[in-house]
Amino acid sequence: MASDKTLNAKNLAALGADRLAELLMEMVAGDAAAKRLLRLELASRSGGGDVAAEVRKRLAAIAKSRSFVDWHKVRPLAADLDMQRGAILKHVAPTSPGDAFDLLWRLLELAPSIYERCDDSNGTVGSIFTEALNDLGAIAGQVKPDVRKLVDRVEAVVFANDYGQFDGVIGLMAPALGDEGLAMLKARFEELAAAAPAKPKVDDRKVIGISTRGPVYQEDFEARYKARRIQSALTNIADALGDADGYAARYSAEERTNPAIAANIAERLLGAHRPEDAMAALKLAEANYHSGRHWPDWHRVWVDTLDAMGQADEAQNARWAIFERDLDAEYLRAHLKRLPDFDDEEAETRALNHVRHHADFHRALNFLMDWPAHGLAADLVLTRHAELDGDQYWLLTPAAEALEQSHPLAATLILRSMIDFSLDRAKSKRYSHAARHLQTCLYLAKGIDAFGEHGDHDAYVAKLKAGHGRKSGFWNA
Repeated sequence: MASDKTLNAKNLAALGADRLAELLMEMVAGDAAAKRLLRLELASRSGGGDVAAEVRKRLAAIAKSRSFVDWHKVRPLAADLDMQRGAILKHVAPTSPGDAFDLLWRLLELAPSIYERCDDSNGTVGSIFTEALNDLGAIAGQVKPDVRKLVDRVEAVVFANDYGQFDGVIGLMAPALGDEGLAMLKARFEELAAAAPAKPKVDDRKVIGISTRGPVYQEDFEARYKARRIQSALTNIADALGDADGYAARYSAEERTNPAIAANIAERLLGAHRPEDAMAALKLAEANYHSGRHWPDWHRVWVDTLDAMGQADEAQNARWAIFERDLDAEYLRAHLKRLPDFDDEEAETRALNHVRHHADFHRALNFLMDWPAHGLAADLVLTRHAELDGDQYWLLTPAAEALEQSHPLAATLILRSMIDFSLDRAKSKRYSHAARHLQTCLYLAKGIDAFGEHGDHDAYVAKLKAGHGRKSGFWNA
């Protein structure tokens, strides 16, 4: 039975409300964050309206602040922002989603002023804004805002999104905007796209940089910036409307030869049940796809399009070709899944044999470890051990650990490769890891009947001492 002195909810409740209140007041003395939390809890007794007023007041205070936030105060600031976000969701949203929507929007609008006065290189504050944006999207479908006012708001933040706090806002607001609002927003941005930028007087042009093409003028930079934002907005609106042709129309003929853009267009055409058009979009970029760069989305959509067109054999051939080239397990699994019984076993054997002879030793090892085919991975190490690169510790360390019990010699060769690399290259920061690997080799040696051409553990240690005997950082680790 727990003592009545044990710190738990039951024993604390026994102190009584008055005593607990006194203790709370003592604990929060001088703690502004704790006081704000208590005020929010007190306000919640009267419903979401009072909480909304408290949050609105706090957001206004944060907006007015101009002091720089030192690195050690960034986390408290993030906690404060998250407290306001949590109060909005917990106390305001259930009874007044419209107010919650407005408060989350105001919270996101604080981003520029906050980023300008603090260093958020570790993303502590940014993660709060990301969550707030997702919350805003979740609530958007529950509110019935004035469509015209929401269009104004969305248009404004598209051009005030320097810190990415409103990334994807058009898609998130689509439920609240509806077709009417999206059409209105589209008309706004099309009008902006058609309007020619005003030409400043030559004498008024401000140089803000120098490029290989000459001076960079502020007016030109701002015009390009605005054009990119408009283009992105129209693309997102087409997506929100499910308008595949409108999405494609946002890209020039030259841009459509980019495999990544072609894949995006084709994917939307597939979603509209237009596989032939999707294939045509992909073929516009086929030459660039084969230019040597890696375009994963293009070949994924290519295979999906072949399937959608009823060309199952061609799709299977494409999956196998991609697997053979890239050792992509996802494509191999998809290929095997579509084969008749027993044929898949034969195909898997053929595939794994291909992996064992692949030119890239480490890619092959990674594939066999992940598949998993640990026996074949061990054989690969034993037959091609000269290709081990001890620098690739992120692959070799877990591989050695996985092979220790069933394939101790292969695991030993992997560990030795990392030890040799650290010592041969004098990587002193890795000596402690290398020493630990050597201890593991000693343990594994007990389970190895024959080392063959590789020399037993004592011979290996003697070789290390002969070549690196003076590296005390290793031997004393």
